[in-house]
Amino acid sequence: MLCRLSVRWLRPRPPLQVRVLEPSLARAPAVGASRSALPVWAVASVSAVGPSGAGGWYEALATSAPVQGAEDVLLLAHTASGLPWWGSILLTTVALRGAVTLPLAAYQHYILAKVENLQPEIKNIAQRLNQEVAVHAHQLGWSKRVARLTYLKTMRRLVSELYVRDNCHPFKATVLVWIQLPMWIFMSVALRNFSTGAAHSEGFSVQEQLTTGGVLWFHDLTALDSTWILPVSVGVINLLIVEIFALQKLGKARFQKYVTYFVRAVSVLMIPIAATVPSSIVLYWLCSSFMGLSQSLLLRSPRFRQLCRIPLTKLDSDTPYKDLLAACHSKFISRKSHTS
Repeated sequence: MLCRLSVRWLRPRPPLQVRVLEPSLARAPAVGASRSALPVWAVASVSAVGPSGAGGWYEALATSAPVQGAEDVLLLAHTASGLPWWGSILLTTVALRGAVTLPLAAYQHYILAKVENLQPEIKNIAQRLNQEVAVHAHQLGWSKRVARLTYLKTMRRLVSELYVRDNCHPFKATVLVWIQLPMWIFMSVALRNFSTGAAHSEGFSVQEQLTTGGVLWFHDLTALDSTWILPVSVGVINLLIVEIFALQKLGKARFQKYVTYFVRAVSVLMIPIAATVPSSIVLYWLCSSFMGLSQSLLLRSPRFRQLCRIPLTKLDSDTPYKDLLAACHSKFISRKSHTS
């Protein structure tokens, strides 16, 4: 017998007690005069709105310890490297992505690979359990609803035991998101503080340093990119990441399609948003997205996956980059030739 079927009553959990904390009364640093090149909302002082107002949450975020830590990291990189601010932003982004998100992304692929290798065993257990539930339902006179609930409950427990056995619960694969997204937000807010004059370094306003800390066509990192080159580049690279992710998913589940459409829409929406924030922030977004694209391609390499001890799966290929080019050709070029 695969397992002993039993239905246990679940004890009701006590209701959660939510404690409302009073907003912080700490006042944000004063911000200098706003630049005409930026929209009002992008340069407005975070301290202009009181804690009880609509901007209280952003004031708390802009003056929080994680954002101040991000400011310290940027200042340290700028001071230690001696690079102009555009180089310091690139250096900090590459260092953070390489030291933090790349190991977490490799760990994510490690967990997902182990989960993928469990699928045949899970499928076998599901078939055997379905037969046992059918036998018990016939012997004990269970209704279809009781048999279905018993099957789902037991199957959930058995699958959970497999995850514990192989130490590969799928929730562990989400650690990357819980680290990368806050880091992206903290760095963006820190650069926003710099661009609006909310932080100083060695007695000089960082905002003044950023006005001449750019390169190429964006010399002023506190101003908008009027050419839209940086915003469009951010959107294009994010779309490339989405398409690479979509091409490696062989399944055509409806939920996966909806998620892909949603992320595509967000990537396109990022273009006009990036056009309304200082160039320092957009430069960070662009470098972060480029590192994400490089990271996605690197994690397809069999040698790198072997180096990270990521288990082999039946979906792995010895020629992933050739397969990627072939998939792109089949999806975009061949489809256009057929339609024309």
